[in-house]
Amino acid sequence: MTLGLENCLANPPDVLHGARFGLLCNQASVDREFRYAHDRLDKAFSGQLTALFSPQHGLWSQDQDNMIETPHGRHPRLGIPVYSLYAENRKPTPDMLAGLDCLVVDLQDVGTRVYTYIWTVSHCLEACAAAGVAVVVLDRPNPVGGCLVEGPRLDPAYASFIGRAPVPMRHGLTLGEMAQYLNVSMGIGAELHVVPVNGWRREMTWADTGRRWIPSSPNLPRIEGVQVYPGMVLIEGTNLSEGRGTTTPFETVGAPFVDPFALVDALAEWPLPGVVFRPITFTPTFQKWCDRQCGGVFLHVLDEATFRPYRTAAALLASVRQLWPKDFQWLQPPYEYEHEKMPIDILSGGPALRGEIESGLTAAGLARLAEVGETEWWGEVSASLLYG
Repeated sequence: MTLGLENCLANPPDVLHGARFGLLCNQASVDREFRYAHDRLDKAFSGQLTALFSPQHGLWSQDQDNMIETPHGRHPRLGIPVYSLYAENRKPTPDMLAGLDCLVVDLQDVGTRVYTYIWTVSHCLEACAAAGVAVVVLDRPNPVGGCLVEGPRLDPAYASFIGRAPVPMRHGLTLGEMAQYLNVSMGIGAELHVVPVNGWRREMTWADTGRRWIPSSPNLPRIEGVQVYPGMVLIEGTNLSEGRGTTTPFETVGAPFVDPFALVDALAEWPLPGVVFRPITFTPTFQKWCDRQCGGVFLHVLDEATFRPYRTAAALLASVRQLWPKDFQWLQPPYEYEHEKMPIDILSGGPALRGEIESGLTAAGLARLAEVGETEWWGEVSASLLYG
């Protein structure tokens, strides 16, 4: 398997010939030998790389959590500006794009609607379309595979920086495919070129790629966390710890009021294939419940083919609320620059999840919540697919 970055270096697209370009990337933008995209491209296109852009968490994926902004800077070796797209602006300004012929994007996405990188790319497409700057996406695999979709599509009334288009929670697209879909469906009309991955098939997950996982953000240090993220990210919309402040975020969930054994027993009543819950205690070193001992569960995914993260997270939230109704709380805004709507609603794509849980979620309700019109979705994105 060869990445878009590697294919670009081996056979550069015509649009890069002689072009002054910027690069949107972070620490996960590496080749098979762990060399950074900005170093490889600077060497291959001497004098043409004039600016770097970074998404949420910064160029080195070091900044924590939502609304923790990264300042602009300069690259210490290349001596070129590093513009943060998670600062006072989340869209490149005309000044940032001035003098550029092209913006190259090389980011590792995680296949989940609420992961902000795809929406940063959508803002870049809009800004580049307005400025007459071409966009080149160097594609990478979807680490949770490209066949399964899950979770409701975003209700446009709940659009935010963690969802700007009616995309399912787990969408099944690569970043290059998503860029092509958004460029058309949002009416952006940027000049977009995608350099695809060679040797990746839709049924492949990260384990099938033969590549090591490089943390794409500080709270996804393990590929196991990426596997559960399309559902367990919902924990961010509650007062439960999603494991920030531990070494296994999103695999670890709990709070001081949770009895881990009671929670495991309750989860056993739900139809949740492919996963095992282990009762644990843990003490976060920062963020929610910092320095407080929490009870909770650790998620072990045994079968990626049958595991459904959104369904699993919804059942977990319903179980906690049923067992500890006086202690469980929904997180209040602001969250990801949304100051009015409930964080759980913009995370889940609308108010349905919160409403079902508050009224007493049933197995039938769980199935209804997790459903997405797969045939409609795949038909809608079919023209954007690059891998069959």
